[in-house]
Amino acid sequence: EAPWRKMSGEELEKQYSPSRWTVRHGAEEALRTYSQGLRTATRRARATRRSLLDVPYGAGEGETLDVYFPEAASEALPLFVFLHGGYCRLFTTSKDESAYLAGPLTVRGAAVVVVGYTLAPKGTLDQMVDQVARSLAFVQKRFPDNEGIYLCGHSAGAQLAAMMLLANWTERGVTPNLKACFLLSGVYDLEPIVHTSVNAPLRLTPEGARRNSPQWHLELPKPRGPACPVLVIVGQHDSPEFHRQSREFYQ
Repeated sequence: EAPWRKMSGEELEKQYSPSRWTVRHGAEEALRTYSQGLRTATRRARATRRSLLDVPYGAGEGETLDVYFPEAASEALPLFVFLHGGYCRLFTTSKDESAYLAGPLTVRGAAVVVVGYTLAPKGTLDQMVDQVARSLAFVQKRFPDNEGIYLCGHSAGAQLAAMMLLANWTERGVTPNLKACFLLSGVYDLEPIVHTSVNAPLRLTPEGARRNSPQWHLELPKPRGPACPVLVIVGQHDSPEFHRQSREFYQ
């Protein structure tokens, strides 16, 4: 039996509230410092890097992405595609605050793509998974000569990135040139989330949670394609449940 099923509601809430596990600051100060840092780094990237902002990959609300280029621009670039976290909710994190990786990576010759998607409660998780898949298909078509797509997701973005490893790209008419996937502090079995306040805007049912949980689909037959190395990463001070989720998904 999964350990979370034996937890009280209060303990489960704490396990899936990352800000309550900060070491250097209290929860509110940590969130404030984190948000300020993201906004500052994004403003710097937009001021100093050549970029294409709010490029539509679809017609729906939130279906845009930003591209940051290195100085030596070329069609044959490695592409680092980033999916931000924030538990997929409005008023947490968006692509407009998530270009903090653009500076260090463009200096090393990679283009950085930051993907936007419709956040809850306006968007559903099924919709977000579809949007991210369409954004990757769009990036592959827009930059067909890329030297590889390196997909990275943080927190909720890690769950979305992991779902991309299970996508049937044949149905979408294009296969992204995925070279590696980096999953940072993700939740790969969403069922515990259903029983926390995190689910209020998401409105996940147990069935919807399983449908969008990478952990529950690892044994399904997957479309043939080149192997994509996956690095599963969890923070030292993340909660025990986050550590368990990463360990079990890796195993």
